[in-house]
Amino acid sequence: MNRTVPPGRKLEGHRQRLRDKFLERGLSGFTDEEVLELLLTLGTPRKDCKPMAREAIKRFGSLRQVLEAPLDQLQRISGIGPKNVVAVRLIHEVARRFLEDRLEGMPYRFGSSREVFDYLYHSMRDRKREIFKVLYLNSQNRILSVEDLFEGTLTASTVYPREVIRRALEVHAAALVFAHNHPSGDPNPSQEDIRITRDLYWACRIMGIRVLDHLIIGEGCYRSLADLGHIEGFRKAFERSPWGGEE
Repeated sequence: MNRTVPPGRKLEGHRQRLRDKFLERGLSGFTDEEVLELLLTLGTPRKDCKPMAREAIKRFGSLRQVLEAPLDQLQRISGIGPKNVVAVRLIHEVARRFLEDRLEGMPYRFGSSREVFDYLYHSMRDRKREIFKVLYLNSQNRILSVEDLFEGTLTASTVYPREVIRRALEVHAAALVFAHNHPSGDPNPSQEDIRITRDLYWACRIMGIRVLDHLIIGEGCYRSLADLGHIEGFRKAFERSPWGGEE
């Protein structure tokens, strides 16, 4: 005798398989659509979220683009309501908070820091304008604070060394790391980026504050001016100047 499985029971079985799969292997083997479906069920646990997830991925292109999409655009998809949007935005903000908390107090390793890049990329990758961040560090190179200081097209006339130094003195920073994004996705430094970093380096060194690096964030990658040799070049030039002295 054939028995038809009620739609509700079939749906619950599907969701349970997704949950079991996640608990067993994390997100390994999940498609973007399945990850989004799982997130949407947090907002509406008794609703079939597979069609909504499929439509969202189709419209925006990827899970990342769905997570970064404006809330009003997400809700234009049939079936996605305020509760679903809360779940999607919550996971985005939890990831940001997790990376930020892990960053605080972490020692900055000279030349490169994957953890710092992970945090910076998560917080900067969806920005349409250039954002100039400063990481303030103590004498042990542990991060005290990460702050946005300037926004817009970065030039020597829009990035003010005095503002960087003023804030560094307020938080008792002994060293700094600079970072900014290239909305174009190309992380290679421009000549203006190098000039800005040189000016900041000299101003900070005169005030007894070390500059360790300047990271430029592109699409899934970055360039480090320390790794490229520019910071060392600025150091040597400063040491040859009348203001030079021991690091």
